[in-house]
Amino acid sequence: MTGMFAMAVHALVYLNHKNSTLSSEELAENICTNPARVRKVMSQLKKAGLVVTKEGVDGGYRFELKPEDVTLYTVAEAVDANFVSSAWQPGNSDMKCLVASGMAGIMDSIYDELDALCKKRLTGITIKDIDKRIFG
Repeated sequence: MTGMFAMAVHALVYLNHKNSTLSSEELAENICTNPARVRKVMSQLKKAGLVVTKEGVDGGYRFELKPEDVTLYTVAEAVDANFVSSAWQPGNSDMKCLVASGMAGIMDSIYDELDALCKKRLTGITIKDIDKRIFG
């Protein structure tokens, strides 16, 4: 996971809390990252219809949806987040040993199943839920 999901959730919760249009610089300051990374995440959220943008000097990003209607699963899908995966695979599919040749596929299947379980859990958590955890 690259952190894009966490940045996206943070940005949406902050935009919801502020109830105003904020620049990538303002968001980056609160998220504690650089504005270029924020713009990359926000472009994905815009494409998914989770934020709107405004051009100009007072431009930026705005969250206009109902926070209780936006699940973290929707956010994860918007930024193409995977929660369980591996960059390295054991074994080699060309080896004659069944363990060596079969392990990567089996582990990928397990990772896919675990990732799906994580995403299923996110369908029950909304931006409003995160807001409530912060502000009570």
